[in-house]
Amino acid sequence: MLTKRIIPCLDIKEGRTVKGVNFVDIRDAGDPVELGILYSQQGADELVFLDITATVEKRKTLIELVKRVAANINIPFTVGGGISSVDDVSVLLQHGADKVSVNTSAFKNPPLIYELSKEFGSQCVVLAIDTKKEEDGEWYVYLNGGRTKTEIKTTEWAKQAVDLGAGEILLTSMNNDGTKNGFALDITAQLSNALPVPIVASGGAGSMEHFKDVFTTGNADAALAASIFHYKEIGIPELKQYLHKENISIRL
Repeated sequence: MLTKRIIPCLDIKEGRTVKGVNFVDIRDAGDPVELGILYSQQGADELVFLDITATVEKRKTLIELVKRVAANINIPFTVGGGISSVDDVSVLLQHGADKVSVNTSAFKNPPLIYELSKEFGSQCVVLAIDTKKEEDGEWYVYLNGGRTKTEIKTTEWAKQAVDLGAGEILLTSMNNDGTKNGFALDITAQLSNALPVPIVASGGAGSMEHFKDVFTTGNADAALAASIFHYKEIGIPELKQYLHKENISIRL
């Protein structure tokens, strides 16, 4: 049985770590390098760095900051934001990223996923999906940092992306994001049960029980959280001890 992963996420805006609720009301959460060091020391399994305004501002990811974070941690490091070409990924990998996360650019240009997986291996390509449950009960894909709704259902897009070579799905529920009411278990389980790649659940973590639920009911391979770690509401060592006691396979 594969061990489940705990992944802190650094949402980056103007060089600082920030956090919002339902993708708005952004507030400061600290220095990304300091937080990266802390999480690496605390036993996080991986670290995700998302430059949340790169796509909207039509610019590349903050390379210098990526380099500084990577130099100070010893765990797998995924970087996303503003990536739209093989060259973008080459630069990030050269500066310390282990994996890259693509979202809007991949949706607008699906062959990009195939190109990246062919060039760097599917294990390097994480497809990030921002999704929202609408009144019809279906989950739809949103782009541009949650600003733009599409008419494509999340399950359809995820399957297409995996067929093209995405090696992992980072699924963020906009309905749950920052609410601390728990992860979106239904859509997480749908993707986990339908696809052959790991699903990283994101959005809604507020308690240790929520992590247990997303691993058992949601069948996720990894759980990502931000504010509860940034604001020291839950410590990673304590969370892992709790999950271990709940018979969830975790790296201690």
